[in-house]
Amino acid sequence: MAPAGSFESLAAALRSGADSVYFGVGELNMRARASANFTRDDLRKVARLCHAAGAKAYLTCNVIVYDEEMAEMRALCDEALKAGIDAVIASDIAVISYAHSIGLPVHISVQANVCNLAAVRFYAAFADVMVLARELKLSQIRHIIEGIEREDVRGPSGGLVRVEVFAHGALCIAVSGKCYMSLAGYNSSANRGACYQLCRRAYKVTDAETGFELEIDNKYVMSPRDICTIRVLDQLVDAGVSVFKLEGRGRSEDYVAAVTRVYKEAVQACREGAFTPERVEAWEAQLHGVFNRDFWHGGYYLGEAWGEWSGCSNSRATEQRVHAAKVTRFYAKNGVAELFLEALGLEEGQSILVCGPSTGALRVEVAEMRQDVDGVTQRVAAAPKGATVYVAVPERVRRNDRVYLVQPRALA
Repeated sequence: MAPAGSFESLAAALRSGADSVYFGVGELNMRARASANFTRDDLRKVARLCHAAGAKAYLTCNVIVYDEEMAEMRALCDEALKAGIDAVIASDIAVISYAHSIGLPVHISVQANVCNLAAVRFYAAFADVMVLARELKLSQIRHIIEGIEREDVRGPSGGLVRVEVFAHGALCIAVSGKCYMSLAGYNSSANRGACYQLCRRAYKVTDAETGFELEIDNKYVMSPRDICTIRVLDQLVDAGVSVFKLEGRGRSEDYVAAVTRVYKEAVQACREGAFTPERVEAWEAQLHGVFNRDFWHGGYYLGEAWGEWSGCSNSRATEQRVHAAKVTRFYAKNGVAELFLEALGLEEGQSILVCGPSTGALRVEVAEMRQDVDGVTQRVAAAPKGATVYVAVPERVRRNDRVYLVQPRALA
């Protein structure tokens, strides 16, 4: 299950093999402060694009909801049902009960902190999918899934309740994301999707009487590394996990494309008996190329003690993208894109990323480049800023798609 905070990310997720996509609308979701949201008018289009790609569309309405917002919440659920959205992801019982009452399928959010089989039995009256708490061990996850099968715990659809786990992305220092630090500091609640991420900052500990400041080797003591389960994905599959959630509705389309593609390949490898240490190493290298705060491998699932601090507040990606050009034309017959180098020059052998609302995020290695020279199209090794060049691309791109140069990123 891949994240989408824009139509570019949505396209990237679907083109990279996502089986389902989750997204938010307005302020009733856990990314209320971010630009990573759609509008109610987008609901039908999102559902249509997902279904055309054979994927499910899941609406997040996973914040706590106040009385004065009940009408808005109900209207959103009503419109989601009419638009053909496949389920709503929720934690507030008001959302859960209302969506269930109108026939809109429900998935229980990680915010509900489902940690045991009894909680699964309770929520099974309303929901077909349970996102388990991120703090559970693999043995506990396996126990819950075995209990569901043994007790024949079924959701409203009639099928066995399915279990979803958090597989990759940013971790919150709080238990299942239930944090009040932002509320205390800025009167802006994380449980309302408005977290200012105070935990990601550097802090000094000062003696109030003497003014003495303690030196902390790793000053980012509340900024955990991102969870990365690629090394233990085969164990999670073997335990019976049905859905792997990839975090990142606030991330770029190339992040969504890379993470979705890697986990899709890994799940397929598990099915085919081709999950090997060599492939895991290659997948991890790809994951390091996009946004990350370094990785905590396996995390709580392996029963590891907390303390995998990131040592930073922002990304440790090994690659960066720099705006270089835009697509001015696509020649479908030859599979060639015409690029106007509006910001940077381009050389053969470089990597570019083509991004757009329909294209998603398409990475292209520039093996050969052509340019019109004195009225003749010729192969060139390099072209300067301001030139128009022609580059072969493996898939269709669109006019006005943005083109980025992918470069190694220097890490301190």
